[in-house]
Order: sequence, then C-alpha cells, then structure tokens
Amino acid sequence: MTQQPWIDKVSNSAQIGGIETAVLDNGPGRGTRIAWINTGTGLRFKVVIDRAMDIADAFYNQHSLAWLSHSGITPPQAFPDQGVNWLRTFNGGLLTTCGLTHVGGPEQDAYGERGLHGLIGNIPAEIESIIQPDPATGNLEMSITGRMRETTVFGPSLELKRTISATLGQPTIRIHDEVVNRANTPAPHMLLYHFNFGWPLVDEGTQLIWQGGWQAREGGMNGDIFREGYDFKTCPAPLEQHSGTGEAVAFIDASPDQSGQCSAGLYNARLGLAVALRFQKEQLPWLTNWQHWGRGEYVTGIEPGTHPPIGQAKAREQQTLIMLQPGERRTYDVALDVLTTDEPINQFLTFSA
Repeated sequence: MTQQPWIDKVSNSAQIGGIETAVLDNGPGRGTRIAWINTGTGLRFKVVIDRAMDIADAFYNQHSLAWLSHSGITPPQAFPDQGVNWLRTFNGGLLTTCGLTHVGGPEQDAYGERGLHGLIGNIPAEIESIIQPDPATGNLEMSITGRMRETTVFGPSLELKRTISATLGQPTIRIHDEVVNRANTPAPHMLLYHFNFGWPLVDEGTQLIWQGGWQAREGGMNGDIFREGYDFKTCPAPLEQHSGTGEAVAFIDASPDQSGQCSAGLYNARLGLAVALRFQKEQLPWLTNWQHWGRGEYVTGIEPGTHPPIGQAKAREQQTLIMLQPGERRTYDVALDVLTTDEPINQFLTFSA
C-alpha cells in the first residue's frame, strides 16, 4: 500500500476524518440524532439518524452540494399515511428516501389509502454499528449501519437495513440498502432515492447529466420544459412560473454501460466540479429528473428508483409493482462521486452524452 502523507504525523484519526455523532439542541430539529461523516478530502456530509439515515447537508470544500428547504431538519413525524403531509417536513437535503411500499402522489384504491412518497423517511434508525477508520493500521474505511422498520400489525412489515460508508482520502459516498419482508404475507415494495442538488453546484449553465429514453410526467408544466427542441439539460435562471407549485418532471429509462451500471449527475464547468451518481440498472431501472426553479427554491432532483414516482396503484395496473414474499430480500447500491479533475469528468460526460 502506498504510504500515506499523515504517517507519523497524526495522534488522533479525527484530525484526518471519520464519523462524529451528535444530537441537535436548537430550533425545529431539537433532539434529532445526526452523524457527520468527513472523508478527509473536502467531502463531508450529515446523516440524519432519526430520519431513515437520510443525508441533509453535504459539502465539497466551500461548495454546498445539496438543496435545503425552508424547514431544515425536523424530528420524525407520525403523520397519517394520506395527503401531502410529507411535504411539511421535507428538508430536501442531499438524499431523502421514499417508499418502502409507495412512491408517488397521494392515492386511494381497493388496497388502501397512501400519502405522498410513503412513510420510510419519518422512521428513526436503530444503530447497529459505527466503524471508524484507523489510519495507523492502514484501515481507511468508515461506516454507519442502522435498521428502520416500516411496520403495522397485520402487515405490511418491511425492514430497511442501511449502511453508509466512505474511505479516507476518497470523495465518495456509498449507500448499501437491504429491504426484507418480515411479515407472513406478501408486501408491495417501491423505493426511490430522492437526491436533491442546489446552489452553487446547481446554477445557471450547470449541465444535467443523464442518458436514456424519457417521457414527461403527465399534467402541470412538464411539457413546457420536457419537450423536444428545448434544452432541459442546462439549468436556467430562476423561473417566475416555478413559484409555488411550479415544477417539471421527466421519467427516464436509464441507459447502462456494458457492466450494467448507470451514471447520472451534474457538471458545473465554472466550478470545475461534477457529481456522479452510480447505480445498477438491474436494481434501480428508473431515473426521475425533477426541476423546480422557483425563486428561493432553486433545486433539481436526480432520483434512481425501482419505479418512477407513479404510485402503487398505477404500478399495480401496469403489472410492475414488486411484491416481496415473506422473508424475501432485495439489495440496492448507490454511490455518489465528486469529480474535480479533467480525466474522470470527461469520462463521465462522454458516457452520458
């Protein structure tokens, strides 16, 4: 192994990076457990342990990567599974997980009533392990693992085991999820990784990077942006028509490379900074691009998922709804790479052109 520059110069590994847990003590998020993860490369991010181990703030050096909503971090809420209550505590953040049984708008059918984007994002984690790097012994890996249970008596009862890991010296976030049906009857399953990017990474002229056949979501302003002949892959200035609920959404059949890996993300040429999401087509065949260019609410979402956010009822109608059998398990892997040098940026842009 190549000798690292800190050898014989550091007493405490926290001087380089690692994981630090804390509890917020002020404002709306008071009492919420968090964990800061520092990769030692300029990439550092905040895991909200009490909100499905989702990721709120994320920075590369002085640059914020994530969009944060007006609400900021709030404790988990036991909202009824109906309507759009989910929006009341939608912090945005680098990652908000949607699911585990429903992804999409509020709906009601013969199988029950479901609110916007499901329940998992309001469920606290039971932490199983925190592994710190130990550079003195050559171990540069760090991780935090926890379990969230989305359950009700008589089912469905799904469990999410999540491990977020990183390596000292590498500007990469790795997420490994396992979803298992703990009930004794089959359970519907949908999952969406709602990554939310904001200024200064997202700015006028920032390129959106994704590849695949796409279609605009029905209704709203989607056809004003996602239409042939319009440059919907270049971020615009804030748009007056996106004030309030103005937005545009496209569903993308993501194109994989020869190994089955899909790549998507953003490139800000002015900053010399790109962010690349990597995921497996077999696990997460769909990608959603959300664009909301409101004044003071300037954000784009790049969201791998088992489905586009069409809802459980539509997925059942299309015969694409996943039904997990008792004890059945599915695994998902998503990585986020920060790219700052020409060669990896060019490779990323070339594949996604």
